[in-house]
Amino acid sequence: MELAIQTTDLSRSFGNAYAVKQVNLAVPRGTLYGFLGPNGAGKSTTIKMLTGLMAPTQGKISILGLDPKIPDQSLAIKRDIGVVPEDLALFDNLTAREYLTFIGRMHLMPKNTLDERIDQLVQLMDLSAEVSKLVIEYSHGMKKKLALAAAMLHNPKLLFLDEPFEGVDAVASRAIRKILVSYVERGGTVFVTSHVLEIVERLCSHVGMIVKGTLVEQTTLESLRQNSSLEQRFVDLAGSGAKQDRELGWLGEEEV
Repeated sequence: MELAIQTTDLSRSFGNAYAVKQVNLAVPRGTLYGFLGPNGAGKSTTIKMLTGLMAPTQGKISILGLDPKIPDQSLAIKRDIGVVPEDLALFDNLTAREYLTFIGRMHLMPKNTLDERIDQLVQLMDLSAEVSKLVIEYSHGMKKKLALAAAMLHNPKLLFLDEPFEGVDAVASRAIRKILVSYVERGGTVFVTSHVLEIVERLCSHVGMIVKGTLVEQTTLESLRQNSSLEQRFVDLAGSGAKQDRELGWLGEEEV
């Protein structure tokens, strides 16, 4: 099995506290891999290390068979990945077309190819009518779609998506899901974090669950469903039964 992402004892500490501790990921090529965990579990920190935005404290990373610690290979990795971070960090004072043109030029794309792909992507993302508006005028959902268009513009082999469905309406969410499924069917790989378990269960073929910085589960959806639902398994691993069972007895009662 050829892996798009492989880590060995990947760790990141801040002082004496570990945000990620000895994580061993194995993400097969051509899959939609859902990386799940509660708030503060280490998902975004892991993505930052995998994409080169943060150096690990220890451990090894292989992306598309390449070592990001080797300068030439690190550059090759950056050419072959697309990233939608949780904090989108778009250029607010550019129009959407200007922003996508800037991204394409950073990847040294030929002008004709770039213009053609921009037209296709904005149409696919339903942004054609707003492509000349400044990014600052975009809603949160529109910014998510623009960020995804920028990540896919150079035809990467691997996409990292950190909470791509957060703050996105049902119509935009459906469009994004269709795009990702089509991308994987054509041989791409997607590593996605999301708190929307229903979407993950519908989309992904593989999942990993991280709790308090530790990878506690890594399996296929098919295997997981033989014994449990994704939601139940997530609650079992990441939830606290004692806290979940508590009720607010006063809520809804008439005040005396």
